[in-house]
Amino acid sequence: MDFSYSQKTKDYLQRLDRFMREFVEPYESQYQKENYRLNASPNWRDWQVPPRVEELKQMAREQGLWNLFLPDEKLGAGLSTLEYAPLAERMGGSLLAPEIFNCNAPDTGNMEVLYHFGNKAQQKRWLQPLLDGEIRSVFCMTEPDVASSDATNMQTTIVADGDEWVINGRKWWSTGLGHPNAEIAIVMGLTDEEADKHQRHSMILVPLNSSGVTIERMLPALGEYDAPYGHGEVVFDQVRVPKDNIIVGPGAGFKIAQGRLGPGRIHHCMRALGAAERALQLFIERGVSRIAFGQPLLKLGGNTERLADLRVAIDQARLMTLYAAWQIDNIGALKAIKEISAIKLIAPSVLQKVVDETMQLYGGASMCHDTPLPGLLAVAKSLRIADGPDAVHRATIAKAELKQWQGRQHDS
Repeated sequence: MDFSYSQKTKDYLQRLDRFMREFVEPYESQYQKENYRLNASPNWRDWQVPPRVEELKQMAREQGLWNLFLPDEKLGAGLSTLEYAPLAERMGGSLLAPEIFNCNAPDTGNMEVLYHFGNKAQQKRWLQPLLDGEIRSVFCMTEPDVASSDATNMQTTIVADGDEWVINGRKWWSTGLGHPNAEIAIVMGLTDEEADKHQRHSMILVPLNSSGVTIERMLPALGEYDAPYGHGEVVFDQVRVPKDNIIVGPGAGFKIAQGRLGPGRIHHCMRALGAAERALQLFIERGVSRIAFGQPLLKLGGNTERLADLRVAIDQARLMTLYAAWQIDNIGALKAIKEISAIKLIAPSVLQKVVDETMQLYGGASMCHDTPLPGLLAVAKSLRIADGPDAVHRATIAKAELKQWQGRQHDS
């Protein structure tokens, strides 16, 4: 296996880095102020996207830095999972960048679902506007009344009635639900409770303006509403959509979910490492510039040793993530489930550790938005829950290890 960057990745990375340094990073502090001014209220109905964001998106698209995640030469950059990983890391150094390049969750995962599993009509109606950045989307899986780490618990129902499907249920932590351009949700629900447990559920396309769809509130994640995206709670009450809105067919929900979550976790983890790199640079900058007791902070309290440990932790997590990406490309996400769980376990924890140590150097300044540290900490803590908490991934890894051990015992 070879994790060295392909020439294609190097070319994209050089262009991406230049764009971020020239346009995205200089705008970040202004964006934060604009965003708080425009979206100070938790009332998502009033949320707005700062105009400069759309300008930057148009510039990125004109420069060919658009839909970089999609492995299609025409619709995206045609990069493999391994080739895209370094680009995701570079974008992860900015909380704004993934949006600028149309590589933001949950849209990337939803676009991948429609690209790999959607029919021609679904792709024309929903995939193309998402690829063009004209609309935003939502993924509705997690539910408040059941342990959603075991997705077989889902209670939302999708019931056939003539030429329509009728959806009833409640979802929450539906990311992007508050965005003013959010138009479509991919909803996962129960279609046949008598089927095998991994064939009971389906995914269906539900326009957010459908009768019976009620957005009840945005949920504050560690006190932040994450405007203008939001993480919402939504009720589906006798929502009717055409039969053609189901993706693949009844019972395909888990198959689609595994295909969606594999590459998506690579994206999340590499962005987390990009965020960790940014936090590490802040650690160094503060450590060498701030003087206490007559010395730079870096020379006090074992901070040089911490710097070394953080550097090693990031590099280890990166190698694990690149290996998982290589596995997805070569054997597929389903067979790489152990490696995918391993990186989902380690990368957000590394980010949290780096941010926490950096906050120690910044003291009180780290607690407000004068630095990006509160936002980076929220990302780290959220990622340790999103797409399955740490305990679920530990269980997946342990199960795989025990299965391998049993196989060796049987062979001997």
